[in-house]
Amino acid sequence: MKKIFSIMMACAMVIAVGSCRKNTVISSTSSVASFETVGLGSERDGSMTVRAWGKGKDKADALEQARKNALYDVIFKGVKKGEGTFNARPIIYEVNAETKYEYYFNQFFADGGEYTTYATFEDENRRARIVAKGKAQENWSTVIRVKRSELKQRLIDDGIIKP
Repeated sequence: MKKIFSIMMACAMVIAVGSCRKNTVISSTSSVASFETVGLGSERDGSMTVRAWGKGKDKADALEQARKNALYDVIFKGVKKGEGTFNARPIIYEVNAETKYEYYFNQFFADGGEYTTYATFEDENRRARIVAKGKAQENWSTVIRVKRSELKQRLIDDGIIKP
């Protein structure tokens, strides 16, 4: 009888210790997803097609942020990942250009700003897809056409870069 009681107590302790331990649950796939802009192709007119990601309170907000992120990467960072031999260098090579021309780019990237002229959605309904959705925000990716040559000419005309 003592053996049975001892075994039951040992089992109860193992169950109690196991239930006290807090389980960690990863609630979204965004913690393992890469949100780097990826090149999908370039055209003879100087435009390029990229897949970009954005975060926002809803789908529309996230897709607008993706459009801004795509342009930001094309201007300042370049698009290093892509299909085949895709490798687009940044338009602006100048160190700390974002800070130096902050007044210009704050207006350029403002909601409804000039950035909308240089980045258009490629069939948004067919190619936009959700990456992760949480209580406060959603992460969406979409395919965007960036008018790189027109954007570069605009930056030359505005005196941000030299020809």
